[in-house]
Amino acid sequence: MGTEGSTVLSPLWRGLPPIAPSAVSNSASCALPPRFEAVRTARTFTRTTLQGWGLGGLFDDVALVVSELVTNSLRYALPPEPISGGAYEPPVRLHLMRWTSRLVCAVRDPSEQSPTAGEADASAECGRGLFLVESFSDTWGWHPLAGALHGKVVWALFRLPREQHA
Repeated sequence: MGTEGSTVLSPLWRGLPPIAPSAVSNSASCALPPRFEAVRTARTFTRTTLQGWGLGGLFDDVALVVSELVTNSLRYALPPEPISGGAYEPPVRLHLMRWTSRLVCAVRDPSEQSPTAGEADASAECGRGLFLVESFSDTWGWHPLAGALHGKVVWALFRLPREQHA
């Protein structure tokens, strides 16, 4: 992946379409508890962050994608039993990053398994999450974390409307 200058990419940005990490104008992240109430926390965090960045109009699409990514992490990426005294290490984290013309939401979790799109029939209550992520974002992907970090990051990119470029 190419970047501007000699900027070294953090594990969070690996795998994204070329965007210089140094050009991030805003970023925010939050740790999420290993409970399904975390989806509500992620949506609230997303709403507050987007409103603070003047991007409140994007909330519906971004929140749907964030909800799916967080739900998938909680459902498929956490070990069945808590590790070391009830805490999961590393926690599920939601990251929101804004570049001049793009917004990225990324969810880090402790699993190293790739996300897989399910084949859900019309009556199924689950199995459409990554289809929704693909439908509502401009692109999405994932990558394993490297070095001392274990797990993966699943991200979705949204191109900002021209009037949102700042």
